[in-house]
Amino acid sequence: MEEPLVSAMNYLRAAEHEPPLPALGHDLLAAKISYGVLKRQPKNESARSIYNFAVARVVQDVDRTDLEPWRHSITISTQQGGYTLVSPKPVDADHDPSRYDLFPTDALKISGKFFNSYSTVSGFGAPIVVVGRAESPHYRQQYKFRRVYAPVTAIVRFSGRQARLEFIDPLNTERITLNKKVFPLAADFHAPTALLIARERPERIGLSRVMNPGAYADTAMLCRLQQFDPARTPVIFVHGLQETGASWAPMIDSLRDDPWIREHYQFWYFSYPSGYPYPYAAALFRQDLDGIKRAFPNHKRIVLIGHSMGGLICRLMVTDTGDKIWRDFFATPPAKTPLASDTRKLLEAALIFAHRSDVQRVIFISTPHRGSELATGWIGRIGAALVRTPRLFTSTYAAAKPLLIADPAARPLNRMPNSVDTLEPNDRFVEALNKLLIAPGIPYHSIIGDRGRGDTPNSSDGVVPYGSSHLPGAQSELIVNSDHGAQYNPQAIREVERILKTYP
Repeated sequence: MEEPLVSAMNYLRAAEHEPPLPALGHDLLAAKISYGVLKRQPKNESARSIYNFAVARVVQDVDRTDLEPWRHSITISTQQGGYTLVSPKPVDADHDPSRYDLFPTDALKISGKFFNSYSTVSGFGAPIVVVGRAESPHYRQQYKFRRVYAPVTAIVRFSGRQARLEFIDPLNTERITLNKKVFPLAADFHAPTALLIARERPERIGLSRVMNPGAYADTAMLCRLQQFDPARTPVIFVHGLQETGASWAPMIDSLRDDPWIREHYQFWYFSYPSGYPYPYAAALFRQDLDGIKRAFPNHKRIVLIGHSMGGLICRLMVTDTGDKIWRDFFATPPAKTPLASDTRKLLEAALIFAHRSDVQRVIFISTPHRGSELATGWIGRIGAALVRTPRLFTSTYAAAKPLLIADPAARPLNRMPNSVDTLEPNDRFVEALNKLLIAPGIPYHSIIGDRGRGDTPNSSDGVVPYGSSHLPGAQSELIVNSDHGAQYNPQAIREVERILKTYP
């Protein structure tokens, strides 16, 4: 290693034993020295590595000292004299670094079931996770996560005695220019997701939202995972039974590793209490899709990706039911069915769907279009019996039950069907929906697991048989070596990537 870089390393070692403010001086010098080497030798990997490490430490020092160079310049004393630390003023409140805690990703340990595969984008700069210090105001109306967890990349530019700290959004910028030379921007898209899951632990409420969906009604929401961009196509992920948005983390992070995907798509997810009967969850999803149409009227047509029961919810977004399903339940059309207006409104929302013109494509993963025998068996029966019926549904069922057409094939119930009931092969809604085709002009794809047995069409993913997940007319169908959790399968993730790239 050449002598200037040895000197930079010595400054970094000295900084480890100093309080934050003196450490900032040492770390700035290390960044300055390695920056100077990069000006002469842009391909020097050692210089780039030291520079990135030093910038990450500068960010840590600034965060720990509560210095705010984006508000006013800061004079930093170093062994080589004073330096002025500055940073661009925030363009708006959302981009004010003071509102966030800053975590260099090289100081985080990433592990857990959602992160068996972990990768970063090599380049220039220090990847940082910014975490909102407070909940985002109006997060529901803006379709944002309750608290911001986002990737940024920090760089420090030097000009004379000035050090300019900049924070760059790697989802919007792939390359930067320094000293008239172009460098790829370093990025870490996995760390924000990992920190979010570690701190918020969304997966812990998965089972609770099945057992007592009414108590978690406020967790039903459509959420964008990045700043809205009208030039990028929204991809919305919809999870299945007992899952949360966290179940999509491996797929989303893997897709984000591809620069072409990042440039052309933006990612959202819809989460809901999965104890709800899925037609009702679909009605809630439809309301949120109407909401983003109002909030972002210039958004591109959407791609939906649904796993398991989430696939059934997506299917209802691209199906015209008219009153056909309603008439399978009631002898009269909605207007002539003697129900109170609020009861009729709820049932119409859950039984009558029209395909959405804002959906351009659907990808079904392990979706039980014709139900699952597991829901009929003793495990499913016990599970269904344990689901607590929300109070809203109790009065609705009491009002509707006397008017329902008898269905001798269905299991007798003295309550509103829940999610497990609506996954039975002989469920009235399941049978009625399968008489209807997906709306013309909306292509769809299937990804189906066979547990590696290679016995399709007699295969199963362990929960859903091939005969239930196969949907005629699919533009493509891929069988992968996976159990029911195919959304985690690398082959399935690559297939989603292929579809997104083939049909932009």
